[in-house]
Amino acid sequence: MKNRKIPVRTCVVTQEAFPKSELLRIVRTPEGDIEVDESGKLNGRGAYIKKDLDVLEKAMKSKILEKRLECKIEDSIYETIKNIIEK
Repeated sequence: MKNRKIPVRTCVVTQEAFPKSELLRIVRTPEGDIEVDESGKLNGRGAYIKKDLDVLEKAMKSKILEKRLECKIEDSIYETIKNIIEK
């Protein structure tokens, strides 16, 4: 039986590679909206962040998600990310 390849992505904050299932994808849609993509299938420019509150704090302070997605991210999006991580 053939082993399936596990997709690996890099966290924009820590620059560490993780399996896609351990990361959370933040997407800027073609319309310019920012969404949290738990399915990993939304169209648009995406950035991955590790599901860790410390990493989220670093992302908020350094504004790395804003730089990678090239747009302003509202505090409500960060709250949504925090709620998903805490689940």
